[in-house]
Amino acid sequence: MTYSPARWLPGPHAQTIWSSLGRRPIRLASRLERLELPDGDFVDLERLDGPAKSAPVLVVCHGLEGSSRAPYVRGLIREARARGFSAVALNFRGCSGEPNRLPRFYHSGDTGDLSFLVERLRAEQPGRRVALAGFSLGGNVVAKYLAEGGDALPVEVVAAAVISVPFDLARCAAAIDGRGPMSLVYRERFLRRLRAKAAAKARRFPGAADWAAVRAARTFADFDERLTAPLHGFASAADYWSRSSSGPLLGHVRRPLLSLSAADDPIAPGAFRAVEAARENPALTLLVVPAGGHVGFVAGPPWRPSFWAEAEAARWLAERTGLEN
Repeated sequence: MTYSPARWLPGPHAQTIWSSLGRRPIRLASRLERLELPDGDFVDLERLDGPAKSAPVLVVCHGLEGSSRAPYVRGLIREARARGFSAVALNFRGCSGEPNRLPRFYHSGDTGDLSFLVERLRAEQPGRRVALAGFSLGGNVVAKYLAEGGDALPVEVVAAAVISVPFDLARCAAAIDGRGPMSLVYRERFLRRLRAKAAAKARRFPGAADWAAVRAARTFADFDERLTAPLHGFASAADYWSRSSSGPLLGHVRRPLLSLSAADDPIAPGAFRAVEAARENPALTLLVVPAGGHVGFVAGPPWRPSFWAEAEAARWLAERTGLEN
């Protein structure tokens, strides 16, 4: 697992920003499907068939304010399909382009919808192998789902791979709320989208939160304190971060899990702590490379860039599901 960062993208911010804004769109033949949830809400799925009906299925979870259309999601799916997978990209609640029905949103520690989707896939085709993957917030959800399930996870779930996971949500919030100019860029990009969604919720559910306080939020700590925590049953932002972080739970993972992170990640720092905490767990392969930014890991020349983490995750999962020996 060797990675040589692209020389034309020096530093973590260039890797992070170009990977988000500079990639060419990836066209995939897919179909949309709505999954009705037990609480009356829904999530939208993007499904892509594999070479055979019995092909292992890869479930991919996107990052904060991403979607199934995110280039990193489609890049991983393209790599996985080339190795024989079918795929399902999960849009978290409200991320498919249509608002969800309930006052609540999605959040970093919510594993319920992923669990429900896995059960639906099992019911469709019992015994079919299921692999999981997630980026950033979605990677935290995947890792937490594995840890919560432990030995009791469905036997069909055989392996997972996660990229740029915020293992320590409090530390990640502090990094994004930092004083530097790039922290401001990342913070405003995320909060602008989150406040817009909150404004739409305020019109539909005026009594669900203190929407004036939410509109005034200018840091992640403020937003999580004023909306994420109370709306989803947490006592405070600190309580939400503590209970939703996957890092402290990694010792409970019992299925093979690959985690790829960069030591220079400007958004999700602290991966080394997760490596140390989980050193004794043989189910884990946690790799921290020196550079790569956040969901970046760009390699190759500018006229033919490649994306190391996506290719490595697909290769590793194919080995664990029996598609590659």
